[in-house]
Amino acid sequence: MDRKTLKNMKIGVLLGGRSSEREISLKSGAAVLESLVRTGYNAVAIDAKERLVDKLKKEKIDAAFIVLHGRWGEDGTVQGLLEIMGIPYTGPGVLGSSAAMDKAVMKFILKATGIPTPAYAIAGAGDRIGLKPPFVVKPANEGSTIGISMVHKKKDVPAAMEMALKYDRKIVIEEFVSGQEITVAIVNGRALPVIEVRPLSGFYDFEAKYTKGMTEYIVPAKISRTVAKRAQAIAMDVYRSFDLSGCVRTDMLIRDGIPLVIDINTSPGMTETSLVPKAWAYEGRTFDELIEEILAGASLKT
Repeated sequence: MDRKTLKNMKIGVLLGGRSSEREISLKSGAAVLESLVRTGYNAVAIDAKERLVDKLKKEKIDAAFIVLHGRWGEDGTVQGLLEIMGIPYTGPGVLGSSAAMDKAVMKFILKATGIPTPAYAIAGAGDRIGLKPPFVVKPANEGSTIGISMVHKKKDVPAAMEMALKYDRKIVIEEFVSGQEITVAIVNGRALPVIEVRPLSGFYDFEAKYTKGMTEYIVPAKISRTVAKRAQAIAMDVYRSFDLSGCVRTDMLIRDGIPLVIDINTSPGMTETSLVPKAWAYEGRTFDELIEEILAGASLKT
């Protein structure tokens, strides 16, 4: 959708929501709204926590900029609602959003398409785990490393499972990979520079992600040109295989020069200090330009 057309439309910034990532979404949404208003768009904030249909009808928006994280926003539910209501929106459609959000389904698709990912097992309450420690235990449908635990010894498994089961009935147990963590963003089909993520604690959990000074972000990542190109190619493979669109960020761990996919973010953080804006800024472009570029990709997918 061209910018001239969008400037004559009312844009709803969908933020907040009901997931455990609500507060993060509110911050990202506020930054997006401020950017849109600053660049001359008619934009309003819409908190998706409750009565979303009523709010959408009341505001009579022409397009939606989705800045929701986690369940009821990044998992295809809001996307389906917007499709039914005929409101163009940013980001992937129903199928891509739901498949990427559910880490178990994500793993199935990665394996089926030959995209490299760490070994894994899927479990529920009371199931035995086939993998040997060390491994990472995480809820299948949470983001921002919420409910995630690192397990080094068998005795730590029950506590890790209990923690993950607080957030989901389905658990992903993933082989621990000791390697550089990187992330690659794709914006409207174009790969951005690779970012290296270096948590001071050695494990990129919720505290490391959202506590200032706990993690170092390096753009471009300190990896070989060959590995960087491979990571960008893998991110593009993910983008195509999951039928994604808009702005998507794929997280990976490098082992023996091979990037392994560990997570797909179909609605990544959008504050001016978030990872996608960092990669975008490295190319000499502004945050406002990034938000406009993402908005330009708003559409109905079905």
